[in-house]
Amino acid sequence: MNEEFGPDVLTLVDDEGNEHEFEVLDVIDNEDGCFYALLPTFDNPQDSVESEGTYYIFEAIEQDGEQQLAEVEDEDLLDKLAELFESRFDELYDEEEDISDESDE
Repeated sequence: MNEEFGPDVLTLVDDEGNEHEFEVLDVIDNEDGCFYALLPTFDNPQDSVESEGTYYIFEAIEQDGEQQLAEVEDEDLLDKLAELFESRFDELYDEEEDISDESDE
């Protein structure tokens, strides 16, 4: 049995019908709602480098009985979420570095 582990990828369709793929970096579900931190994926590696690791925060909303992702309109909430996600990213990458440091010994 071959089980491959890799990033979770979502395809979002914009208002013009264009598809965009994103890697799910993290999900926060709190009293403000459910929010996704998404990183665009690129076919061209140079485009990835030029994006400088910019990620986007979307809110999961229910519309017509389906879950959809929408832009966060509230700037204060967006700032709060960015701080939460970034602190979680720091913790995650610190843990990964600690694990790789231990395996190097």
